[in-house]
Amino acid sequence: MPGLIGKKVGMTSVFSADGKNVPCTVIEVGPCVVTQVKTIENDGYEALQLGFEDKKDKHTTKPMAGHFKKAGVSPKRHLAEFKGFEGEYKLGDAITVEFFNEDDYVDIAGTSKGKGYQGVVKRHGFGGVGQSTHGQHNRLRAPGSIGACSYPAKVFKGMRMAGQTGNKRVTVQNLQVLKVIAEHNLLMIKGSIPGSKGSIVIIEK
Repeated sequence: MPGLIGKKVGMTSVFSADGKNVPCTVIEVGPCVVTQVKTIENDGYEALQLGFEDKKDKHTTKPMAGHFKKAGVSPKRHLAEFKGFEGEYKLGDAITVEFFNEDDYVDIAGTSKGKGYQGVVKRHGFGGVGQSTHGQHNRLRAPGSIGACSYPAKVFKGMRMAGQTGNKRVTVQNLQVLKVIAEHNLLMIKGSIPGSKGSIVIIEK
């Protein structure tokens, strides 16, 4: 699907036409520059590679510096490929936030906030076992039984246990575009999106 690269700015709220206070997320989208045009003849598929945010030359490896020089653009910090763009784009073309329209629906992918090592109550929503009275010990938030002893005498793969929580790629689908602010390259999306402030997200139509 065609889309752009953006950066999460933060959250706010706006009033809708019927007077409701709607929470929304502000994303700085683009301008994204075409750094490579992939074709069926050369690459076996059609796609556009887009770059977002400038990067210093001293932080760019020589192979990537040559890649950007061939495209005629300054080194970019983030790259992503998108399929399904209509029309012809050439190396160095800039695609702005005006690619999206108000009331469009988009899918947004980002890296969720990392929570560290967490127990089953926070990680999977367990309710806890037992009760706090009648001689109960310190097992209110324990997972309880994780399997039978005699047969199959093992713990099945995928058993929900404590472990690393968050810091994973998450995609939220069908989010409505409330407003496009072209002069500031901003996109206002209804609801929340994964990631912390300043994190990079992928917005696809």
